[in-house]
Amino acid sequence: MKLITYSYKNSIHIGAVVGDKVVDNSGNIDIPNNMIEFLAAGGTANNAMQALIESGSNRIPLADIKLLAPIPRPGKFLGISLNYADHIAETKFEKPEYPTFFTKQSSCVIANGEAIHRPIVSEKLDYEGELAFVIAKRCKNVPIEYAHQVIAGFTIVNDVSVRDWQIRSPTWMLGKSFDTHGPMGPWIVTADEINDPHNLKLKTWIDGELRQDSNTKNMIFNCYEMIEYLSKAMTLEPGDVIATGTPSGVGVKMKPRGYMKPGQIAKIEIEGIGMLSNPVIAEPFVSIF
Repeated sequence: MKLITYSYKNSIHIGAVVGDKVVDNSGNIDIPNNMIEFLAAGGTANNAMQALIESGSNRIPLADIKLLAPIPRPGKFLGISLNYADHIAETKFEKPEYPTFFTKQSSCVIANGEAIHRPIVSEKLDYEGELAFVIAKRCKNVPIEYAHQVIAGFTIVNDVSVRDWQIRSPTWMLGKSFDTHGPMGPWIVTADEINDPHNLKLKTWIDGELRQDSNTKNMIFNCYEMIEYLSKAMTLEPGDVIATGTPSGVGVKMKPRGYMKPGQIAKIEIEGIGMLSNPVIAEPFVSIF
């Protein structure tokens, strides 16, 4: 299934995409109208959604809805650094002995089609095309051989990074968490539809120029190893999102630098999932105090 969160007639819904239609869950008491609650409901909600798909009813044209981020405010939004061999080569850093994670604040999440803001305070705005997985169930101390069982599905994340702010802190958190710097979507493809998450083509374009062209097989630490490692430290919960790192081709390593600029469009395509596309604009000045 392709699970989505969307807006239709001024209300927010959970549904599934089938071709050019959306399967709407309105009125189905077995399908929560919130993605985190849907994932937490497990088989009951999944079976109800599958039955709705098979019924052929409750269809809305995809063109009539507004896609939102599949999980607009994940409880945890984590990324892993230096997880592709080709990216390590271009950065000239050493291969990490252990997975190194950082936090992206959930307030940075935006949907497919929404604008990435180039901040007023920096022009060093970079892209990072990444596969992300979504946690299905509350879990702790997950053995690696069972890790696949706690993944609800996969989506695409652009781990947008403000490079000068990133290096100001060893945790990287500020440079990874500016408003609008967590594009996610366009949907979650359930794990049963991804035969091997560690053999998917990944490409990133900036204004039609191919910048990243790799495969998830080049990960240093795979999805299951990440789950085993993270769950030793913290309880993972339904709707947590973990971005799995980016391959080579980031703007900061281009000569001249290939930072994103207002007027450009960032597109990321991952085999078996789809395409995440976001325009870049100058940050509108907003003061809230």
